Amino acid sequence: MTDESRIWTAALVVVGDEILSGRTQDKNIAQIATWLGVQGIRLREVRVVPDDMDAIIEAVNALRQRNDYLFTTGGIGPTHDDITVDAVAAALGVDVVIHPKARAILEAYYAPRGGLNEARLRMARVPDGADLIENRVSGAPGIRIGNVFLMAGVPAITAQMLDGLTGQLEGGLPLLSATVGCWVAESEIADLLRETEKAFEGCQIGSYPFFREGRTGANFVIRSVSAETLGAVAKALEDGLVALGRTPVAGGI
Repeated sequence: MTDESRIWTAALVVVGDEILSGRTQDKNIAQIATWLGVQGIRLREVRVVPDDMDAIIEAVNALRQRNDYLFTTGGIGPTHDDITVDAVAAALGVDVVIHPKARAILEAYYAPRGGLNEARLRMARVPDGADLIENRVSGAPGIRIGNVFLMAGVPAITAQMLDGLTGQLEGGLPLLSATVGCWVAESEIADLLRETEKAFEGCQIGSYPFFREGRTGANFVIRSVSAETLGAVAKALEDGLVALGRTPVAGGI
């Protein structure tokens, strides 16, 4: 029986010099975080690393040990600087091998596209003992070994790989959220936010201030795995704002 109070966590290593240089904007963090939330898993930390063996190995070993799952994006393509497979294999202390099923998938995919050459065959390389993650877009599969999942850097391909993993990872209850907005300076209700969060176990309140229409406001996002707790916290926060002479806006501003 699953312990519903158990918090399942994941980390993400984003691999790529192009992300760090600013040439490419990463879109995978948001989509992986959203997907994980539906699976009942919290994305707890993200690290962006260059195309460097030592940096990837260090990140993989640090993050896979303190989270239930570790995802990587980028660096599993056909070029010489795609070294994520090699780095993960080194981190896990295993060899890199050609996965026979991956080779067969790539042979079929590239048969009408000029055939499987040496560069394309690189995408069949996996850490020894790995399983594959289906990719219906470009043929080249993702890779799963232990609690580590190697995904593509291209967001559309990553989305397909996530779809293939849906329902396969053990997680807890999905995190629910509710928003309360108010035209108030964040600093004026810091005590109310702190006391409300403290009064309810298993909830977090995030504050997101803004300046609009010439005045200051904020939206407060409440998160909990319990719909009952979520409703109770929202009511307590709204009542607290009214007591301070403010008008809460359910659903946010």
